Amino acid sequence: MSATRRSLLLMGAVLAASLTLAGCGGGTPSGTEASNAGTIAVVASTNVYGDIAKSIGGDHVSVHTIISDPAADPHGYEANAQDKLAVSKAQVGIENGGGYDDFFTQLAKGQLDTKNIVNVSELSGLDTGADFNEHVWYSLPTILKLADDLATRFSAELPAQAATFTDQAAAFKTQIATVESRLAVLKKDHDGAGAAVTEPVPLYLLAEAGLVNETPEKFTSAIENGADVPASTLTEVLAMMASGKVAVLAYNTQTESPQTEQVKAAAEKAGVPVVDFAETLPADTSYLDWMIANVSNLEQGLTTTAGK
Repeated sequence: MSATRRSLLLMGAVLAASLTLAGCGGGTPSGTEASNAGTIAVVASTNVYGDIAKSIGGDHVSVHTIISDPAADPHGYEANAQDKLAVSKAQVGIENGGGYDDFFTQLAKGQLDTKNIVNVSELSGLDTGADFNEHVWYSLPTILKLADDLATRFSAELPAQAATFTDQAAAFKTQIATVESRLAVLKKDHDGAGAAVTEPVPLYLLAEAGLVNETPEKFTSAIENGADVPASTLTEVLAMMASGKVAVLAYNTQTESPQTEQVKAAAEKAGVPVVDFAETLPADTSYLDWMIANVSNLEQGLTTTAGK
């Protein structure tokens, strides 16, 4: 080998090593490098939290949602390889917590540091004891806290965009406040009115509207756990529909069963308005639009009751 050729090979090796050390070797960027490139990798347990993250982060976040199917049941979900990969690359994770999406905890083990995960149930400040209602995305005060938390986390990852995240969180919170003002009007007009539910899903929203849950816990617990409702409890709930004690039936469309259908039929027969609610975000809908629609449906149902 000539001296000239040896010299050229040596120069090539030095250049390749320099490019590799500079991070220009063509590999996938790390979390920090992805942030510097202007995009924060976010993984969310459900499309509810994925959409909220997008509202706060805008074009500066890349969101992977684990459960995006409106018909999926988070309680029994099993993650796939794509989900595991997304968690391993994420810089920020969002889980509901409270036992709702335990699959996320299992996915994150050894992949995503707990300090980089928002547990929304813990963030809520609500009592997470034995009777905790884990459906905290229906708690609008909790979602306001989540908006601020995400703005802070995203700003730490991309300091140059901190003002953008703060502004987008403020705009999001303003729209939530508009929804809350409508609930305040409902509370003024219907405070203390009874409500029945097939599952605890919308109870935070109903409570903010001033409604009081009259449903036996044995009924909602059985439906939530996919079990049969005790016959005596079902009889009690069916009778309640015709008793005049409830102004509205909040119906979870994702846990429909022959027993919930019986209750729905009894409500319709008695003239009790049935308002549908769901656990996951409907397709092609934002979280804000979904909550606005839920409140609009509730307003319509309570107006029907008041006009009877």
